[in-house]
Amino acid sequence: MSKNVLVTGGAGYIGAHVCKVLSGHGFIPVTFDNLSTGWRDAVKYGPFVRGDLLDRDRLAAAFVKFRPIAVMHFAALSLVGESMTDPGRYWRTNVTAALNLIETALAANCKAFVFSSTCATYGDPDGVVLNETTPQHPINAYGASKLAIEQMLANFAVSDGLNAVIFRYFNVAGADPDCEVGEQHRPETHLIPLVLDTVAGRRAALTVFGSDYNTPDGTCVRDYVHVMDLADAHVLGLQRGLSGKGGVFCLGTGTGFSVREVIAQARNATNRPVPVIEGVRRPGDAARLVSGSAHAIAELGWAPKHSTLPQMIADAWRWSNAAGYSE
Repeated sequence: MSKNVLVTGGAGYIGAHVCKVLSGHGFIPVTFDNLSTGWRDAVKYGPFVRGDLLDRDRLAAAFVKFRPIAVMHFAALSLVGESMTDPGRYWRTNVTAALNLIETALAANCKAFVFSSTCATYGDPDGVVLNETTPQHPINAYGASKLAIEQMLANFAVSDGLNAVIFRYFNVAGADPDCEVGEQHRPETHLIPLVLDTVAGRRAALTVFGSDYNTPDGTCVRDYVHVMDLADAHVLGLQRGLSGKGGVFCLGTGTGFSVREVIAQARNATNRPVPVIEGVRRPGDAARLVSGSAHAIAELGWAPKHSTLPQMIADAWRWSNAAGYSE
């Protein structure tokens, strides 16, 4: 039986780490990526197909050639601010592409589907720890597009027996401890690598977007999960999908850290200053997003091992000092 798994966005940050873990479990990750944000150098653990999910012919050809037993879908646009100013791009790139992928997979009788969703589908809930039953009211086009895909997957589960496993998480951090793959965006938008770029002098100062939120220190609070723990969860989700089951699972630590707390931890970890500029709020940013993971722990047997703020920053710092990916 084939061990091929089609990984859309497998050249990106999360997808590349998942491909490494898939390979370690005996699967063959087939990366399907247009390299708009991913890196060819990050594809190290299986075949690569350069293609866009809006190109149905290219996508169908990949299914014919590799006959995957499952799909893991990471490819998406994910910038909250951009989604507020150009929502059409997010609906086309995220939602239409996902529909193409789902229908192509079903046409190939590939019914195990793992989807990378987001806690941004919840909007801005007031002071609650998010779980699978928390009402979803996204406040930006990015979260709305991901929610639409979740709803599509639920529809196709009923109509076609799609076994969809959906993971909702927010801030992913850290890097492969072996430094084979890591986080590198163009431009960088995630907090921890931005802080570390500032520490290393590659950036003059870090801009803190908003210091008047209703949080203990006025800055946004987020839950951070180590990328390797996240990858482990996705492999467990794959195994669940292959067994004929679906489900929705939140992945988090249940503990949030503010922007200022992350900066302080980075300062402690590197013993270097972090110059800061106080900026205004960005449209679409929620004040606090913290996710529990009791359901994933109970149902999937997920056991996060690396998701402490010091380890995530230490692993990211090690990667930031490595060569990274070349253009």
